[in-house]
Amino acid sequence: MTPQSATGPALVEWGVASRPIPGETECGDLHVVAPFEGGLLAAVIDGLGHGSEAAKVARCAAGVLSETPGQPVRELVEKCHKILHGSRGAVMTIASFDAATDRLTWTAIGNVEAALYRAATDAREVIVPRAGVVGYQLPRLRETTLSLARDDTLVLATDGVSHDLFLDSSSRLPAPDCAGSLLDRYAKYSDDALILVVRYLGLAS
Repeated sequence: MTPQSATGPALVEWGVASRPIPGETECGDLHVVAPFEGGLLAAVIDGLGHGSEAAKVARCAAGVLSETPGQPVRELVEKCHKILHGSRGAVMTIASFDAATDRLTWTAIGNVEAALYRAATDAREVIVPRAGVVGYQLPRLRETTLSLARDDTLVLATDGVSHDLFLDSSSRLPAPDCAGSLLDRYAKYSDDALILVVRYLGLAS
């Protein structure tokens, strides 16, 4: 497991935890947390398969997202699709936080699951991914925009994590501790696994 954390400038608290499938030394699941003026991009990428080749594809997509994180999510996915053409491809979920309007816009291709937990009610909203593979067969993209309130928490997980994770209630632990705890509880041993937790603080914190 590799936990990491950082904070944006009064915008989010985040943490990530990951591990490769047993027997491999490199994880093919990667995350991106990239600030831009007035917002932040959060993404989880799962290179198909596992090991060094999957990691190579995921790093390529992560590089694309990190270069221009402020672009619309649809355009970012299309850029990744072009760059990954001819590779084994990847699935991904990306979410763009807009601090000026307190909104999140997200989209998903393939089986990287995501849920936004509401701090005020403990309700959750889940993303509905489109079937496809970025770099191979891109579906018609669908974006959804949601309102945000302070302490709303976005959780993203690759398919190396049990779906039971999203049946659990949102944790009040700091985001890095939350990511590590969830990975310990819900990671499978049949695939790479990664969990990214992003808690929204907003500009007024």
